[in-house]
Amino acid sequence: MRTPPTRRAVLGAVVATAGSAVLAGCSDESGTGRGGRTTEGASATGTSAAGTSTGGTSAGGTSHGSANRGGSPGGRSKGEYVSPDGPEVAAAEARRGSGPLRKVSLVAAPARLELGAGITVDSWAYDGRLPGKELRVTVGDTLALTLANNLPAETSLHWHGLNVRNDMDGVPELTQAPIGPKTEYSYRFTVPHPGTFWFHPHTGVQQDRGLYAPLIVDDPKEPLKYDKEWVVVLDDWVDGVDGSTPDSVLNELSGGRGGMGHGMSHGAGGHGAPGKPAKPNDGKPLSGPSRLEKDSYSRLLDSHGGDVAYPYYLINGRVPKAPTTFNAKPGERIRLRIVNAGGDTAFRVALGGHKMTITHTDGYPVQHTTTDALLLGMGERYDVVVTAGDGVFPLTALAEGKNATALALLRTGKGTAPAATVRPKELDGRLVEAHELMPDPSVELSRREPDRTRRFKLTGNMRAYNWAFDHDAYNPHQRHPVRAGERVRLEFYNATEMWHPIHLHGHSFGVVGPAGRRHWATERGRAHWARKDTAIVRPNSSLGVEFEANNPGLWMLHCHNIYHSDVGMMTVLGYRR
Repeated sequence: MRTPPTRRAVLGAVVATAGSAVLAGCSDESGTGRGGRTTEGASATGTSAAGTSTGGTSAGGTSHGSANRGGSPGGRSKGEYVSPDGPEVAAAEARRGSGPLRKVSLVAAPARLELGAGITVDSWAYDGRLPGKELRVTVGDTLALTLANNLPAETSLHWHGLNVRNDMDGVPELTQAPIGPKTEYSYRFTVPHPGTFWFHPHTGVQQDRGLYAPLIVDDPKEPLKYDKEWVVVLDDWVDGVDGSTPDSVLNELSGGRGGMGHGMSHGAGGHGAPGKPAKPNDGKPLSGPSRLEKDSYSRLLDSHGGDVAYPYYLINGRVPKAPTTFNAKPGERIRLRIVNAGGDTAFRVALGGHKMTITHTDGYPVQHTTTDALLLGMGERYDVVVTAGDGVFPLTALAEGKNATALALLRTGKGTAPAATVRPKELDGRLVEAHELMPDPSVELSRREPDRTRRFKLTGNMRAYNWAFDHDAYNPHQRHPVRAGERVRLEFYNATEMWHPIHLHGHSFGVVGPAGRRHWATERGRAHWARKDTAIVRPNSSLGVEFEANNPGLWMLHCHNIYHSDVGMMTVLGYRR
C-alpha cells in the first residue's frame, strides 16, 4: 500500500498548491480575474427564484413531473435564475432529441429483505428487491418512469450521474415537489449519454435503506469488446438490524439535528426538524445499539474511515457468508460495472488472482489502465475488464478504515469457495485512482481557460457534526451563479479531518488536479484527468475540477456521505437567466 506522503504529493496538498492562506480565506475572496474572468468565493449568494411546492396530490392521486411544473419549487420564469421548468431547460431538452419510448413502473414500499445466511431485515425497497432491479436503456431513449410511493413518508428519485433535464433531477423543494405517500410521480426525459449510473432517493437518509438500483445506459456503438457483463453494487447496511434505522443513526451522530438537507423534506422516514430528535414511522423513540464508529482510520484515505459502524457490508444485497456468485468460463473477458451505493463507506475492491483493466469511471471512458485494486467513494462507479482464470475467485470489497469486507464470487470451474473473511493479496497491490487516469480522447474537455472560478471550503467536525460548505448549512434558496456557455472551475479546500466524496448534479467534470493550478500542462500533456461526477477530497488537501455549463437549471453540489449532506454539506449552483 502506498504511503500518505505519496498520495499527498500526487493530489497536491494545499500548502504546496494554493497555500494555507488561501485555504483559510478562500470563502471570502470575491472579485474579477484577469481578462474579465470571474473568481468568486463560496459566500457569493444570488437572489432566490425558488418558490414553495404544494407537494403531491391527495391519497390515490397522481402528480406528474410535467403537469407539476407550473408550481415547481424553482418557480416560473421570473427572477434572476433559470427555473427548473423554464424555457431554457425545455430548449436544452429539445436539442437532445427524442428517441424510442421506454415505459417503466416502479414501486417504493416497505419490504422484508433476505441478506443471506439466515439474516432478514425490515426495510424499504424498490419492487421488494435489494438492490432494485437493474434498469437498462439505450442512449437516446425517452425514459418514462412512474414511481408509485407506497412508503409512509415523502420520497423522490435522483438519477445519479445522468445529466438529465433539470426538472427531472429529483431534488424535493428545488427541482420538484416531494412525492407524498400513496401518490405517484412521472419522470420523463431523453437519456443523454451512455455509461454506468444508478438511482436513489434525494430525501433524508432514505438512500441508506434499500432504495437504490443500478441504471445501465447502453451505447449501440460500444467499442469495448467483452463476453459477459457483471453488475456489482456495493453497500453498507444498518437498516432493520437490532432495531436500528438510518434515522436513528443520524439522530445519534447529530444529537437530533438531522434534516437540514436533501430538499428540506421533513417527516417520518425522511428528516426530523432541525434541533429535534427524529421520530420513526410509528412515532416511538428511535432505538437500537450505538452505531458510532469510534476507532476507524484509513491510511489510504489519510482519514477517519467513516462515521458509522455498520453491522453488514453487502455485494448485490448479500452478506459475505452467503455471497452471490457470477459464473463464467476460463478465458472469457468479463466487464464489471461496479457501483458504490453505500451511505458512509469507501470500498477498496480487488478480484483475487486477477488484474483489472480500468475502462471507465463514472460512466465515461478512460485510456485503459491496469490495476490490482480500486478505491470507490460513495456514489463513484468504475468499469473494468478482466480475463477470467480457472477456478473460484473472491471479489472482495474492503470497507476502508472499518476492518470489514463484502464478498462475491467469480466461478469458472471446480474448486472450493474461499472463506467469507478472505482478503486477496491484490487489495495491497497497485491501486490506480481517478486522478491518475487519463480521459479517452472522445470525452476529453477542450483546452480552455475557465471563465468563472468558484471556491468552496469544506468545513465541520465529527464532534459538533456540523458538516457544511464554508460553515453555512444548506439553504435551498442559496445560489452560486454560473452562466450558460461558461467553462466553470470549482475548487474544493478540505479544512476538515475527514475525507468527502463531492458530487455535482447535472454535469460531468474534468479533474484538473490540486486547486489553484493555473496552467493547462500536465505530466502527459493533457488538460484534465478523467471525466467524473463524484470525486474524493482528502483531509488537508484540495481539488480543482472544471465543467462546461451546458445544462441550465438549479443543480445540487454536495458531499455524498448521506449523513454529512443531511446535516448541511450541500449547496446549489444556479444558472443566471
